[in-house]
Formats: sequence, C-alpha cells, structure tokens
Amino acid sequence: MQTPFIPSDVSAIVCTWNSIASIQDCLESIRDSKVGQLIVVDAHSTDGTRQIAEKYADILIDDPGLGLGLARNMGIQVSNGALVLNMGSDNVMPKGALVQMIHDLVSHNADGVSAQTHIQGKGFIANGLNAWRQGRFRPGLINVIGTPTLFKGYLLRTDPFDPTAVYSDDSELCERWIRKYGSKFAISSAKVSEVGKTSWAEVKIRCRMYGISDQEIYGRGTKSGWSLRRRIKSVVHPARSDLITPIAHLKPTTSLVNLPFLATFTTMRYFYWIQEAQKST
Repeated sequence: MQTPFIPSDVSAIVCTWNSIASIQDCLESIRDSKVGQLIVVDAHSTDGTRQIAEKYADILIDDPGLGLGLARNMGIQVSNGALVLNMGSDNVMPKGALVQMIHDLVSHNADGVSAQTHIQGKGFIANGLNAWRQGRFRPGLINVIGTPTLFKGYLLRTDPFDPTAVYSDDSELCERWIRKYGSKFAISSAKVSEVGKTSWAEVKIRCRMYGISDQEIYGRGTKSGWSLRRRIKSVVHPARSDLITPIAHLKPTTSLVNLPFLATFTTMRYFYWIQEAQKST
C-alpha cells in the first residue's frame, strides 16, 4: 500500500534529561531513518547529553523541567513536518521501523500510532517486561497509545498535550481527541528497542508513573462527573491491562513463567495509585 507520506515528512521530537547511556544511539537511529527534522528538548542535562544532542539536532530547546507534556509541546510548536514522531531518549529505531509506522498510520486511517517496544537485555526483569508488552500491546486499533508515537502534525499542533496532565499526558490527549474529533489510534507492527530498563529501580519508576497517571485520570474524571460504572472501569484497568490481558494472550508456558513478574508489576502500580490518592486527600 502506497502512502502519501515518507520519512522526510516527519519531525522527530526527543525529550531528554541526563540520558547519556542511550542518547547517541537514539539520535543516530532517528537520523538513519531519514527524518526531515530532529528536535531535542533538553532539561539542562549535566552528564554530556546536551553536547551529544548538539551534534545531531536541527533544533535544541531548553526544557524548564515542568513536565513531559510541556516539554513535548515546546518541540511541537517549532515542528514543521506533516507527521510528528515522539521518541523516548532510551528508544532506538531499527531500520525500516519508521516506514512501517507511517504505513500503519495510513492503513488504519488513524491520527496516531505507537510502535511496539522491546527491552534490550536478558533475565527475569527483561523477560517479564517483554512478556508484558507482547501480551498487552498487540498490533491493531486501540484507545490509548504511548511512546514512541507518530501523530498527524497539523492536529498535534492545533490541539497538543495538556501540560497539567503531568503523568497522564498520552492518555489525556487520546481521550480528548476521541471525544472531540472521533480520532482513531493503533499499535503498529513496527518494533523499537528500549535501552537500560532492566533493573528493579527502573520497574519502580515505571510503576510509579503509571500509578500517578491512574490517579490523575481518576481524579480528573470524578471531578467531571464520571458515573459509578466509569469509576469501576478505571479502578479495574491496571489489573485488566497489566495482568489479565497479557496472561490471556501469551502462550500458557510464557504466562506461567512470567506470572510472578506481572502480578508484582500490577501490585506496584496500585500501590503508587493509592499513595498518590492519599496525598490528594
């Protein structure tokens, strides 16, 4: 299927802070993908990240450190591509992945697609995270997507991220676009590597971010008059998405081996949700 877009139509945005372990591989992979514009938004890194970014970026912006949504919006404002790619500083784009993301965006008639990510490494944590991703994020239409994401540029510049949704920026944007424009989102068959996420400390950070995001979404929803049914759906969401769905879609042996990790991951996510909820009471 031919598409109206090519990689040079893409503005890539990478938000960074002290990402020295992965930033060069990340930016090199984006350049190798032949994007038309590379924008780096850096939160005053002190580990050499900024110096590497200067070698690759067409535009380098100072991030005041007030949240990822605001940082992304700063990059979006100066972007000029028909498509906008949000990449994590720990993501590495293999050859052909961007072309596949473009193809899937067009074939699904979607306003945004997300690549699948594969954790680089071996062992209990890497295997557990990859099993979680494999079982949860399957190619096809979905309501919410996350980094790395490819969006239609005009829509993202017209109606960008909500900077007050500090941890739930992706979820808030997708829900808003569906409500306002009837937007569709999809998981692409393209796969992108994720570097340096194989420690329990990194798992804790991820679960904490998800838990705070859950509370942001729940708190915002209850204030806007969510029904009891919608509240229950939100409360059940972590268990369904991080435990039930992966187990249901993985091979039985893979599910069994990774069940302790998936259960721990889900429990930690709820722990941080409850912790955040207690802070707001």
